[in-house]
Amino acid sequence: MKVSTRGRYALRLMLELALEENQIVRLKDVAKRQEISIKYLEQIISVLQKCGYVKSIRGPGGGYTLARKPEEYTVGMILRRIEGSLAPVSCLEQPENDCSRRGECVTLRFWQMLYDAINEVVDKVTLADLAEWERELKETVNYVI
Repeated sequence: MKVSTRGRYALRLMLELALEENQIVRLKDVAKRQEISIKYLEQIISVLQKCGYVKSIRGPGGGYTLARKPEEYTVGMILRRIEGSLAPVSCLEQPENDCSRRGECVTLRFWQMLYDAINEVVDKVTLADLAEWERELKETVNYVI
């Protein structure tokens, strides 16, 4: 499994909204801070808005905000919405593995373990966690004696 640029940018966008919780965030400001094309962010925000993860506010001073609290979003929710399945191999993408080799495939056990580990991590970490890590990083970087 390799997370695409689209998935990474979606996560960064959602993190920006989490860091500015209860504030309206303009997409062009996110684009500038994150050095991401505004057109690319517009495509991503469209998907996130359609699935109810973000709300848009129109008009002057408009922008975007999270639809829920940061602790209610996991990294897994966001990545799956943007990327689709996080399965490392195609035979694990469906709820029922219908691969003709599943009964004799020794490596399937390994792929399932890897998939379970991926899901455990992405479903454990929330946007609130990422926001806290960001704040800690900024405190460390700005620390002066």
